[in-house]
Amino acid sequence: MAEERTLESETEPLAPEDQGQEPELDPEAAERRAAALARVRKFGDPVLRTRARAVERFDSALLDEVQRMGEIMNDALGVGLAATQLGVLHRLLVYRVQPDAELAALANPEVEWAGNDAETAEEGCLSLPQVLVDVERPLHVRVRGQNERGEPITVEASGLEARVIQHEIDHLDGVLILDRTAREQRKEAMRTLREAQAAA
Repeated sequence: MAEERTLESETEPLAPEDQGQEPELDPEAAERRAAALARVRKFGDPVLRTRARAVERFDSALLDEVQRMGEIMNDALGVGLAATQLGVLHRLLVYRVQPDAELAALANPEVEWAGNDAETAEEGCLSLPQVLVDVERPLHVRVRGQNERGEPITVEASGLEARVIQHEIDHLDGVLILDRTAREQRKEAMRTLREAQAAA
């Protein structure tokens, strides 16, 4: 039987650290964040434009992968992470939109239904440092997939949870927030990315 998990949350902008702004961190947290971000593939890496393959084996290696993804996401101060952002072509994502919530993992996620109500909000991405763009997404979605043990699950999500899940599913399809924003914002984002790459 599919496990039902519903989170009703108001849509809100992603936290500053998820929008490319540098949060104030103690030295240890800053070091952990820098190490985590160094493991995240950045814009220009072809894996970010590659459609991931379905997860077929649900074993201890996959459980380890989920744990590792969760740790990197936490250390990077993100709210979601797709396997492709770590160079792994699995249809697998993890997220946690509330600090005290359990880490959620979705394998082979498919949007089964999206509501008609949509909202535009600013999004950032760990793979696009310092980039912020407006993205319109449905406020409510129902997503089916499997958990890390291969059990069928259905997630009915609203607000921020719905936005994060859609953002990460886009990654699994090789789609970036640059593809979902207005032309002018995309041009400005590309300029920001070029400047960041030149500085690095």
